[in-house]
Parts: sequence; structure tokens; C-alpha cells
Amino acid sequence: MTSATPTVTTTTEDATAGGPSVFEGRGAGGTSHELPAIEEPEKLAPEDARQLSKSLFDRLAVLEEGTHEYQYVRNTLIEINLTLVRYSARRFRSRGDDMEDIVQVGTIGLIKAIDRFDLSREVEFTTFAIPYVVGEIKRFFRDTTWDVRVPRRLQEMRMDLARANDKLTSELGRSPRVSELAEHLGVSEEEIVEGQVAANGYNSSSLDATVNDEEGEASLADVLGARDEAMDLVEDFHALKPLLADLSERDRKIIELRFGEEMTQAQIGEELGLSQMHVSRLLSRALTGLRAGLLTSN
Repeated sequence: MTSATPTVTTTTEDATAGGPSVFEGRGAGGTSHELPAIEEPEKLAPEDARQLSKSLFDRLAVLEEGTHEYQYVRNTLIEINLTLVRYSARRFRSRGDDMEDIVQVGTIGLIKAIDRFDLSREVEFTTFAIPYVVGEIKRFFRDTTWDVRVPRRLQEMRMDLARANDKLTSELGRSPRVSELAEHLGVSEEEIVEGQVAANGYNSSSLDATVNDEEGEASLADVLGARDEAMDLVEDFHALKPLLADLSERDRKIIELRFGEEMTQAQIGEELGLSQMHVSRLLSRALTGLRAGLLTSN
């Protein structure tokens, strides 16, 4: 059924030059033939578009590339097949991007399909074109919509994880564990975690974004935790641990009492039965060795 079929007329003159029609030519049997000029290609019914596309591709095959006639037929093919692009673009409407932007990107895929279509393959143009259109749209999202650039492998992992999460949540009635996602996708748990971390780069928030807290509205930067200067010492503590293990038991005890218990050298001397001067020498020697060890490890 072909509802809303646009007005179709035949023409024997070029649209601009007044010469022979770009659709005029010779058929396989040597007979003259004409193709219709479409006044409203966007309203063409799907079946009409398929039949007309076949005729246009036949005509395109005998025209010289780069000529006005060739470009006119090619442009008409694009216009009458834009419904394929809009059909494919609807799959991505949930992403929140402007639909017209997605259609424009998909049109690039349609143009590539038209330029690469080979009539000798005996494949419907719609079957051939849709993978080009969808592929171009996916490439657009992959290359431009991530706020933080991550490798393509992890971008694809994010999409696999999203589908797996939806499927397993429906089956299990709860959010799936990392081990369950790994088993479902046939990858290691480490790859799942890596993909989940990378997914955080898909969307980002501005530090100036408004959030609600107990005192009302505030910027995100105002409610984030302050920088903990003690965190700068974590790496030093990690490097210091094996160096402390190499010290003698007495030297470790002196350092523990001095910096852990915050005792004075005199108090340490009384605790260990040593003079304050002896404690001072032992402490100085131990600290010098630790400092040298830290500098070497850095």
C-alpha cells in the first residue's frame, strides 16, 4: 500500500540546462526510456523508493562521474533514501542528542553506501545501506561523545556492560556482581572492573554545577572534600616500611618511642637504660640511614 505518494512527472529536459533529461537513455534492448522526476522525494512511499532507487542506480552506472547529470541522480538517490537514515537514527534517540544531528551523521553513511553500492551484487540497497548508516552514527558517538578520551576497546566494553547489566538485572532481580558480568561476557573480572572505571569518563560534571545540600543550593566545588595533606605522606610511608624492617630491634624501638609515643630523648633513655647522649647518637644514625634509603628509592 503506497499512501501519501508524491506527485510524479516525467521530464525530457535537464533541470537547469534545458538539454536532454538526465534520466533519458537507452535500455538494454536499445529502446529509449525516461525516469520520473520527484517533486517531493521525502514523501515517497518505501516501495516506490525501492523501485525508483533501482532505476536511478541503473542510470548512475552509465553516467560519467563528476558531471552535472551524475550529481543530479546521486542527489536524488540521497533524498529518496533519507527515510532509511531517520529509521536508523531512532535507535539512538535515548542518548539525549539532538535527532537532527544524528540524522546528519547518518546521512554521511548513506552517501558512502550510495557511492559503494554495486548493482552486480544483487542485494537490496536498503540491506546494503543500513549497516553503513548505523556504523557512521556509532562512530560519531564513540569518537565525540566521551568527555574523557578512553581506548576504543573500553568504549565498546561500556556498551557490552550496559546490555549485560540490563539483561542480568532482569533475570536475577538485582544488580549483577562483577563475577556474574565476567561470566556472562566471557572476560576476566579485571576487564569488567576496568570497563566500569572507564565508563565514568563518558559523562562529566562541571565544578560549577549546582547541587542541593543541607544548607540549600551550592556549587559542586563547594561540597567536595578538602585536600588532605596527610595523603602526600602515604607514598613515603610505603617506601619507609621495608627500611624500618632492616633496622635493629633497638633502633626500631627508639624510633617508635620518639615518633610514635612522642617521648623525649631523656625519657627514652630511662625506658631503655641508656644515657640521653647515647640515645641521641643512635637516633641520629638511624634517621640518617632511613633518609639515605628514601632518597635512593626515589
